Amino acid sequence: MLVCDYIVQQIDGDYAHLQRIDQPEEETKLVARALLPDQIREGSTLHYEMMQYTLCD
Repeated sequence: MLVCDYIVQQIDGDYAHLQRIDQPEEETKLVARALLPDQIREGSTLHYEMMQYTLCD
């Protein structure tokens, strides 16, 4: 089961570009904002576990 943290690099309309903190050299992951907490903004830190994103800020 994947458990990791992401930083919101960019918000692009209905999508957000997420960068894994532990793998900064990897490409960003494009995620629909409907799957993310409403309060996110660029620079927010998200925790991913059990197919859910939660805000760490």
